[in-house]
Amino acid sequence: MHSWGSLDAREQALTFDLLEALTCPGDLSEVLPRAYDILSRMLAADYAAFCVSKPGKAFEYDWIVEQMPSKFFAHYEELVAEDFVRIAVMRQPNQVLRDTEMGLSRQGLERSQMYQRCRELGMPLEHVMAVMLETGSDWHGGFMLYRDTRMPFSDRERALLQRVTPALAHTVHSRRQQSLERGGRWMLESLLRKRGTECVVLTPSGTEQMRTEGATAVLEAWFAPSDCERNLPRVLLEQLRRLVSSTQTLQPGEDIWETPVPGPKLRVTFIPMDVGSRRLWVLQLQETPYIPAVWRTKLTKRELQVVSRVLLGWDNQLIAEDLKCSVDTVKKHLQHIFDKLGVNSRAQAQHQATQL
Repeated sequence: MHSWGSLDAREQALTFDLLEALTCPGDLSEVLPRAYDILSRMLAADYAAFCVSKPGKAFEYDWIVEQMPSKFFAHYEELVAEDFVRIAVMRQPNQVLRDTEMGLSRQGLERSQMYQRCRELGMPLEHVMAVMLETGSDWHGGFMLYRDTRMPFSDRERALLQRVTPALAHTVHSRRQQSLERGGRWMLESLLRKRGTECVVLTPSGTEQMRTEGATAVLEAWFAPSDCERNLPRVLLEQLRRLVSSTQTLQPGEDIWETPVPGPKLRVTFIPMDVGSRRLWVLQLQETPYIPAVWRTKLTKRELQVVSRVLLGWDNQLIAEDLKCSVDTVKKHLQHIFDKLGVNSRAQAQHQATQL
């Protein structure tokens, strides 16, 4: 890397402008276009692109700067396997490479499918300079410059881009992390506000971070104290350990636990979520049928068992058989339930549950 003294006055001014642009407020969709405007004055090119891969999907990109024909982006998925530029820079992250340093001779470049397809798309690719901005996560950024004339990128241009690469990589990493953290928090808050469900948030080791107001009542209704450790059902902690330790892609249904008995059910969905740099697991508790939280403060455990079956549409005989009691006992429970809820019938109880 050249010293600052090796830059002329114009290059120094543009470099300072670039560093200032990279530290301005805004997300990547605002910062990178401003940075590109300055870079385009430092490094002349006919086409350019700034992209950031999607977390966990290294072949899918958000194209933030698109100074190239739209057809290129529309067909990039077809080109990605033949993109020698991407292949080369991924082998040497944070190192600026020109086409002559990407393992292809001039003849090999012209014979490449990428070169041919770009010409078909109206974007002759004669020379390229690019860098992969490694972020130390499961995603990355990339900056590519193309020329459609036989004027190669110079040693000085490569050195200029290499000089600002650490600042570009830092900006991509920090702004993307902020965006993911905001998105993760928004998703978490949305889950916690979802009606008809309660949630418990755990770390991968099973340490509880928080729970919604009604989660305790739901768990106490379905699990005895002897079934729990650290105030959480052992069966759910065991399921979490299996999911965390699995190195395979989850198959449909593996992230769900349900009570194995017929009738009303508790369904627990395990949802992995990245909030900033932290991985959390949200255990979403859903009862079938849904029991309004306020009812749990009014009804006994046995009355809740009866009313849950009422909400499923069961008659007194079926409820009695399932709970192993007499029909008269069910009727007595129902009268107490109606009095406590301020309703006169099953239909009114079902309506109240829907409203709540």
